[in-house]
Amino acid sequence: MAHIEKAQVGALRFNISAGTFHKFSALLTLVILVVVFSFGNAAFLSVNNGLTILLQTSVIGLLGIGMTMVIITGGIDLSVGSVLALSGTVTGMMVKSGLPVVPAMLLGVLTGAACGLFNGFVITKMRITPFVATLGMMLIARGFALQLTGAAPISRLGDAFGVLGNGALFRIVEQGNNGFPRVVFPGIPYPAILLVVVAVIAAYLLNRRQIGRHIYAVGSNEEAARLAGVEVHRTKLIAYSLSGALAGLSGIVLMSRLITAQPNEGVMYELDAIAAAVIGGASLMGGVGSISGTMIGGFIIGVLRNGLNMGGVSSFIQQIVIGFVVIGAVYIDQIRNRR
Repeated sequence: MAHIEKAQVGALRFNISAGTFHKFSALLTLVILVVVFSFGNAAFLSVNNGLTILLQTSVIGLLGIGMTMVIITGGIDLSVGSVLALSGTVTGMMVKSGLPVVPAMLLGVLTGAACGLFNGFVITKMRITPFVATLGMMLIARGFALQLTGAAPISRLGDAFGVLGNGALFRIVEQGNNGFPRVVFPGIPYPAILLVVVAVIAAYLLNRRQIGRHIYAVGSNEEAARLAGVEVHRTKLIAYSLSGALAGLSGIVLMSRLITAQPNEGVMYELDAIAAAVIGGASLMGGVGSISGTMIGGFIIGVLRNGLNMGGVSSFIQQIVIGFVVIGAVYIDQIRNRR
């Protein structure tokens, strides 16, 4: 058993040494962006804007955490945007039919996990490449979401459904002189708190539990991991199931913010999730990546979009800028792999 642990620890050490420089460079990039945008607009550093960035980044962050686990195994998941829409739609339909909000949300997460499990099954048992398998699920999940709703949004889901997406901890409201309530402190958004909790749990699983060592080992060298006794298929099934479950959770958060289930939501979100992971240091070759790096990558995308929005830059230009950032991150990753 000693050689198994050595192989697993060796893979983990490789991940730490290979990803540390990239993570710190991403953190430096984030700091530079904050400084630049704060000079361009004084309101950028306001508490309200900071909380807005937290809220906007929560969905990307949740998707990015699941995507990171899949990328570390050497795979990819192109279906998370569509699974997000399907899970949110299923949750909305259940609430509309009279099911309480919490059980309906749990059912939505299970729907996402089922989609991820199907991805893992197709990849491991049918031996179809992750790109093709998850591309197929992207079409299947989106098709189900549109078919179930007739491509129409599900509205009037009630205030309870919107608590997760629009509620906040420590929100302070006082009565104004005019008799209307005035928000003194908007509070910490629940989606941001949820993101922190999920990130801590995911980091613990990757760095402190056996499944995390197995995920790194599979991505570093699948055949060596198999010879060392790692159950490669089981590890991949778990990674894709977690990615699907987090996509489902992201869909619930997003639909809760809208208080409407939208089957057309989540288009291109998979690219944001991949971008967050890659910018944060995850290698598309597998075996390298971290949750903290992905969080930094997610906030880079969130700060970029927020700062450019405040500067009046069109969404089309924002896509161009983020595209160049992703290309640069992948290029740095290739240089690192060559060395």
